[in-house]
Amino acid sequence: MSQKVLVIEDEPTLSRLLSYNLSQEGYDTTVIDHGFEGLQTALQRSFDLIILDIMLPGMNGFEILSRLRQSGNVTPVIVLTARNAEEEVVQGLKCGADDYITKPFGVAELLARVSAVLRRTNHEDSKVSESTEKVINAGDLFIYPEKYEVILNGDSVPLRPKEFEVLLYLVQRPGMVITRDDLMNVVWGFDYIGGQRTVDVHVSSLRKKLELGQQSVGIESIRGVGYKLVMPKKLGTPK
Repeated sequence: MSQKVLVIEDEPTLSRLLSYNLSQEGYDTTVIDHGFEGLQTALQRSFDLIILDIMLPGMNGFEILSRLRQSGNVTPVIVLTARNAEEEVVQGLKCGADDYITKPFGVAELLARVSAVLRRTNHEDSKVSESTEKVINAGDLFIYPEKYEVILNGDSVPLRPKEFEVLLYLVQRPGMVITRDDLMNVVWGFDYIGGQRTVDVHVSSLRKKLELGQQSVGIESIRGVGYKLVMPKKLGTPK
């Protein structure tokens, strides 16, 4: 069965280019040219991937992405951003994007990114189904690998899939210094085309979401190298 791709793009020439080349590669492609209609389509129908422009009539791409993630929709999303617009890339990643493409882009790059995101997603699904770990406890944190769920002080922490995978990888290696390259390769895959800024954005977001725990884990930056997970000290342990 063909994988289904939703393209939310209002520029006619670009949307035709996307639709044609994706269809040529065997993807079942749906194109929507309005922000609000795109959001409703994404919520009402099942897709394997969403390609999302930022500047759209009716509702911009950031708001669409935020509403999708708030609703629990974890369909992978590739955002289309303007060249040299780093703030758009960072905001897109913070909102829950899985990857980004800067305009203008070549067809080969587009298809490579689509294939890479879908391949990573399928690999993650298989990892979850094969997992035998029920729960991992780290201080105030309880991590459920099979459900991609984190509980902190009795409350669920809404992590994006990549944030969860970064946390899980660090928790399983407490005290070890993990390089940015290691995290990129393990969480995003060897064929990920994006830069290390992606890792930093996800770690920064993780820290903010975990800072409420009195005995929660900490993520320490190792300058010029990467990150290390620091386990909470037990009560009565000298500092």
